[in-house]
Amino acid sequence: MTGDNEEWLESSGLRTRAIRAGIRRSPEGEHGEPIFTSSSFVFDSAEDAAAKFSGDVPGNVYSRYTNPTVRTFEERLASLEHGESAVATASGMSAILAVCMAHLKAGDHVLCSHDVFGATIGLFENTLRKFGVDITFVPLTDIDAWRAASTPATKLLFLETPSNPMNAIADLSAMAILSREMGAILAIDNCFCTPVLQQPLLLGADLVTHSATKYLDGQGRVLGGAVVGRKSLIEPIVAFNRSCGPTMSAFNAWVMLKGLETLDIRMRAHCSNAQALAEWLAEQPGVRSVHYCGLPGHSGHDLATRQQSGYGGVLAFEVEGGRAGAFRFINDTRMMSLTANLGDVKSTIVHPASTTHSRLTQSQRALAGISDDLIRIAVGLEDLSDLQVDCERGLRAISVA
Repeated sequence: MTGDNEEWLESSGLRTRAIRAGIRRSPEGEHGEPIFTSSSFVFDSAEDAAAKFSGDVPGNVYSRYTNPTVRTFEERLASLEHGESAVATASGMSAILAVCMAHLKAGDHVLCSHDVFGATIGLFENTLRKFGVDITFVPLTDIDAWRAASTPATKLLFLETPSNPMNAIADLSAMAILSREMGAILAIDNCFCTPVLQQPLLLGADLVTHSATKYLDGQGRVLGGAVVGRKSLIEPIVAFNRSCGPTMSAFNAWVMLKGLETLDIRMRAHCSNAQALAEWLAEQPGVRSVHYCGLPGHSGHDLATRQQSGYGGVLAFEVEGGRAGAFRFINDTRMMSLTANLGDVKSTIVHPASTTHSRLTQSQRALAGISDDLIRIAVGLEDLSDLQVDCERGLRAISVA
């Protein structure tokens, strides 16, 4: 197969690499990336099969761990994140699991921020602990708390920034220095920003994880995840995927490739809409507070301005009337989709305390800032005026209660 990945691509801009990186053309000369839906691949000879199974000769063996379409997605995402290598997984949660299973063992210690996705806390608390891994949760933005909670057994620091859904911002450069002092891996969930808005590896992180289901796809079509980083850290994750099988399908990889082609344009539009909606909501009666790092009053605004090139498409806000008020607001909207997914061109709205973070204890939700009157909107690409009209429906429901 022939490819577009010549030397000129390395110095190309992000939009170009999002469209061109990783392309390999078959002798048929197709312009679009093909979908290799084969479960296995045929060898030229017994010797060829032995060499490829051993890894002495690169090539395709079995789609659980070698598939050309998946490999194109991995190489393209690695290029966007400025990583040496990437591995694609079946979902965002399987990407986090793969990091842990590849790099942790019984007796190791993990530091994780309080305000990560609820399922991430569940993975650490309910699964990793069963295998003898100790977990300590700390405040995302308190470097001293991270340092104080570390032990000689600390092997992994895991966080997401901006956080879900409160938009808390971690100082990635400071966290990178701290992780090196500890001799631990720093892994960043970059789902909210994508490499368009933030590139954690360039700020000193060791690994980046993605729920590719979100913005990398961008239209809510398929599930997928990925991990990007140095080759030496990715290789054990590839080995885990090969043995345990939480791999991305060829079709899903192809869909993700199509999503990456428009990622930059979409993320800029998400940011624009979210900024305007956050500013508008902050002025509305019935809204107690708005959590969006693009607002100057947000505690992480200055830091986000320094380490991100945009503020993202997700905002959260608290309304009058507690849980009942939040439910009335959500139930009276008509355009936004009531679903827990995010990163879609369609705006989505959800009540985190009863959905995405419902499996957490009340104290865990409090530490993450998840109150009963909190609503999260993942702002899509509809007309801003229509988003405002939809929110006005929810606000009227609160005002007449």
